[in-house]
Amino acid sequence: MSPAKLWLRVFLAGFALITALVALTLLTPVPYGDLSRIGRLSDHEFGWRLEPPPLIEKDLIESPPNEADILVVGDSFSMTQQWQAALVHAGYRVTSTFWATYGEALCGDVDQWIAKSGFHGKLIIFQSVERLLDERMQKAQDCANGQMTKEFTSKPEPFVQPFRKVPGFELNWSAKLTSGLISYRNTRRAKEATSDVLITRQTMVRLVPDGCERFSHRLCDRALFYADDVDNGPLTTTTLERLKAFSSLRKTPLLWMVIPNKTTTYLKPDYSREFVEGFNKLGVGPDLFSLLRERRLTMRDLYFPNDTHISPHGQVLLGQVMLQEVRKILPAPPGTPP
Repeated sequence: MSPAKLWLRVFLAGFALITALVALTLLTPVPYGDLSRIGRLSDHEFGWRLEPPPLIEKDLIESPPNEADILVVGDSFSMTQQWQAALVHAGYRVTSTFWATYGEALCGDVDQWIAKSGFHGKLIIFQSVERLLDERMQKAQDCANGQMTKEFTSKPEPFVQPFRKVPGFELNWSAKLTSGLISYRNTRRAKEATSDVLITRQTMVRLVPDGCERFSHRLCDRALFYADDVDNGPLTTTTLERLKAFSSLRKTPLLWMVIPNKTTTYLKPDYSREFVEGFNKLGVGPDLFSLLRERRLTMRDLYFPNDTHISPHGQVLLGQVMLQEVRKILPAPPGTPP
């Protein structure tokens, strides 16, 4: 074979390969779940299909700190401001800020720091997902004699925009050339798995009992879970003691909103049992562990199948629960809906 023909064959083979990779990547759905994104799995199989509840847009807009009745210190479960919308709709003025902005640590002068922001309201809600609460309480303990170094920040609109509909298909123009092939191989591995499998360091595909009654995605006998749900370890009585110590120093009335991991809710209901039992005796917040464990049986997509977070349907439930808790402490503003 002449050098020219050999070169032409190599060129055509390379061109065909690149064309196939481009086509596969373009036709791979743009991931809209955090676990499908980091696990490089196809949302054609793992993307949720149940339409989210309608939003009242004005209820997503919060107040500046100096006008707020309620301060929420939360994490990514609060960043869409969907559960807080139930409080806003009921007439409460809410402002939200987030643990991660301050290195996950609230130091000994946190009350003065909050007052400096202009907040002089009547209630603080500390929201934390289960897997990060111990780290946050340990950091608060370590910083008990320290000072907050970063300025308080909040804004009226959601930090993360909530979903208003099921994401539609669009060509995946921004992905890397090999993304489609990697997603195809990982998704095939997930489909063929007969037991739980770690797809990446953080994304696990786990079999879910009665999964098609729990989730709306196509491959519904299994779902995606965050490995850190287990790797970070359960909450313990030590966590509880740290939480009690932190809470006892606060001058403003407070509520704790501890949201169980997705893995705890669906697969390991007793994971942080000792902490939950002690927490419930304290009476400083609702028992979301029992509530979500029960509601997973009656609400499809309580958590997203392709994400570690609670879905818009679950956010509505959280809002209803927290509104009831808030009303035990703060009377409903006059002239607001019941």
